[in-house]
Amino acid sequence: MIVKPADELRELVIKLLSKAGADERNANAVAEHLVRSNLSGVDTHGVWHVAGYVAAIKNGDLLPTAWPEIIKETPTSGLVSGNWTFGHTSARFAMETAIEKAKSQNVAVVSLVQSHHIGRLGHYTEMATAEGMIAMVWAGGFSEEDPAVVPFGGRRRLLHTNPVAFGFPAGVESPMAFDFATSALSGVKVKNAQRRNEQLAPGCIVDKDGNPSTNPQDVFDGGGQIPFGGHKGYGLMMAAEFLGRIFTGSDMLADPKRGGPLMRSHGVSMIVFKADLFQSFDDYARRADEFERRTRAVPPAPGFQEVLVPGDPEVRTRAARQQEGIPIHDDIWQSIVETATSLGIKDV
Repeated sequence: MIVKPADELRELVIKLLSKAGADERNANAVAEHLVRSNLSGVDTHGVWHVAGYVAAIKNGDLLPTAWPEIIKETPTSGLVSGNWTFGHTSARFAMETAIEKAKSQNVAVVSLVQSHHIGRLGHYTEMATAEGMIAMVWAGGFSEEDPAVVPFGGRRRLLHTNPVAFGFPAGVESPMAFDFATSALSGVKVKNAQRRNEQLAPGCIVDKDGNPSTNPQDVFDGGGQIPFGGHKGYGLMMAAEFLGRIFTGSDMLADPKRGGPLMRSHGVSMIVFKADLFQSFDDYARRADEFERRTRAVPPAPGFQEVLVPGDPEVRTRAARQQEGIPIHDDIWQSIVETATSLGIKDV
């Protein structure tokens, strides 16, 4: 494990992506997103992905100097094409569009297609809560060519991790927010466990015959991940597939030359509306703050130190890592060093 200051890590990511062919605005946007993910403690969506993005640029799946654009819109809606550039750039553009529409029309729905990996979904709901907006982000379509998750009660892979995120602004308290895969684990955690020869917790995967397993290799030998929370998580996973792919038409706009098997058909829907739509923001914020405080005041159960509001862990981790630096696993750092070497960069 090594530790890097956020600013140093951000500059390194910019350097690597720029060397790989990204223009300045894309490299800066992606570096900011990845490092903020690490700062937030969501290491599965941080600099872990740099090597994969560089590989995607090299094989043409990702166009590092392209820029997103609106291809269809109304006053309250928009369809954004990422034009196969970095998903972080495209999703930020889509959320900015949704926020601006909601400011003038109270509510907006903006979807994103033809985009590469967009990273941590909570990044985009945080953009909305900072503007006094409530936001939801739903992503699907990853499984059209690369299924990873069996449906509830099934033993053949059909779906994917289909993440969702929600964000609610508050007053003086931090926003209430959550962001998670609708599978029991993110795909990155399964890959990391397999690479590190670690077992997974029970209730996360099945083998090729549909039997419960804790061996991550079983996923790569024909097994699959499972939805979190049984049929309830499965329902959310299906909702993300409908809102991410079927509603947006992302699979109909797929380009066989771009995106790769995982990203080619993926789509995202963002729903944004004013928190003060039915009352003053002061009233909304006061009541949001009161409920957060009341929640944190609940006595903890045995084995717990305190009750937290969703979003608290990220806020606390960001504060700590800004001061102490970002810890990076040795194998992830090694992949970054190898990527740098492949690009002719030696001073990492």
